[in-house]
Amino acid sequence: MTTALTTESGGLPAMLSRPYKYLRLEWTAELGMLRVRTCVKPIQCYSLAGMSELQRMLDDIAENPGLVRHFVLSSDVAGVFNFGGDLALFVLLVRAKDIDSLKMYGRRCIDLVWWMETAALRGVHTTVLVQGDTLGGGLESVLPFHKVVFERSAQAGFPEAWQFTIRKAGFAVANDMILSGRLYTAEQLLRRSLVDAVVDDGSGEEAMLEIVRSVDPKLRGTLAALRAQRMAAPITYESLVEAVDLWAETALTLTTRDLRLMERLARAQARKAGGAEEGAVEEIKRIELDTAWGELRSGNTVFDEERGTGLTAWGAL
Repeated sequence: MTTALTTESGGLPAMLSRPYKYLRLEWTAELGMLRVRTCVKPIQCYSLAGMSELQRMLDDIAENPGLVRHFVLSSDVAGVFNFGGDLALFVLLVRAKDIDSLKMYGRRCIDLVWWMETAALRGVHTTVLVQGDTLGGGLESVLPFHKVVFERSAQAGFPEAWQFTIRKAGFAVANDMILSGRLYTAEQLLRRSLVDAVVDDGSGEEAMLEIVRSVDPKLRGTLAALRAQRMAAPITYESLVEAVDLWAETALTLTTRDLRLMERLARAQARKAGGAEEGAVEEIKRIELDTAWGELRSGNTVFDEERGTGLTAWGAL
């Protein structure tokens, strides 16, 4: 039986019933399956606010070992899985020369990806269902999942994380995909081993459930094999941090023309996802950034301990 999460559902702790703004959770007790659908406003991307909710939810899972056996992620936004990086925020930070905030954003992304990379160590099998466009960091974010399912009309492109793309598809494919700037169909991604299954549009939900039901009886052995797989082709947290730091430093070299293009893309994404007007988007991003630094100063992450307060020229904007 699948239910919306409440404090009574399947004996779940109240902490898994938090009132999320950008996530919709469903619990299937018989499978120990937590189904999470994302709907981030004003743009379906990895915003600081959206990532904060995702990380809080994943931390709750980690603090209750054995409760969640299967984690399944998909999107509640028609035609869009995830647009990836928060372009509207990037433009503000690059113009402010705020490298600390760029690196902080990158660390938030790494923490989410790293949770998925190490999910088998937590006793959790992960499945992601993509039913629309997934670009840049959106594509990168699905690669650490144990099973990646695309519906046939979904497309993806512009990955930036070499490590995960190389591990799944090899260096030549990763080099071509990252440098070509092309979009790829679900079938093309399947041939490149970045996707585990392609199903007809509308069949993704059934395929996802079939995967979970097939894995559950042999979960222990499956997770052991996945841990061994990661050991054979390891990716380290430190290597991801190095990549993010390089990305942040490179971002500060973007030209005015580059930033204008990013602004146009962000506006197009907001329109497609039914988001807010341009001025409202900028104000939302300022609030999200202030909130993120506030979380760091309150001790919710380790970033303060590694880099000091992280306060920059942002307040002068």
